[in-house]
Amino acid sequence: MKRHSGFGWLELVIGILLIGLGILTFAKPELVLTSLVFLYGISAVVMGIADIILYIQMERYTGFGPMLSLVSGILSVMAGVMLVVYPRTGVLVLTVLFPIWFIAHCISRLAHLNRIRFVAGNGIFYFSLVIHIIGLILGCLMLLNPLITLTAVRYIAGAYLILLGVDSVVMAFSRMGRNF
Repeated sequence: MKRHSGFGWLELVIGILLIGLGILTFAKPELVLTSLVFLYGISAVVMGIADIILYIQMERYTGFGPMLSLVSGILSVMAGVMLVVYPRTGVLVLTVLFPIWFIAHCISRLAHLNRIRFVAGNGIFYFSLVIHIIGLILGCLMLLNPLITLTAVRYIAGAYLILLGVDSVVMAFSRMGRNF
């Protein structure tokens, strides 16, 4: 088994970015559907790259999980680039793309729960399980009713981004002293 650094720096950076983005979403609600589209795009690109890296690290395993990381990563990078390049169009597309991104990311993380349990323990396993099930439910609700996305995106996205950030930071610290 290949040994990696004892600390998950990428997870920590992603976690800090997501927590900051979630706090900014709550603090400046008037910016959510315009200016923050650009920041959401950057976050999606970073998370997509992290999912692709996870796929590369897990490619030796067979099954559904590693392929979901690749698909989720590609979708996240595509969504992020689109949001960065076309932020005004991104506001309109956000009503469909944002829920799909939530769903894809949650499915990807749920597919790796056994690995999370092995690496980080039961507490983080259950925390991740609950967070990503909530994300799936929110993603489906937003997809079924785009008006929810337009009217409540600051609350849904802000809270969920903070929770995703906390999940990433906890994962970064849980890797200390363990083989991954």
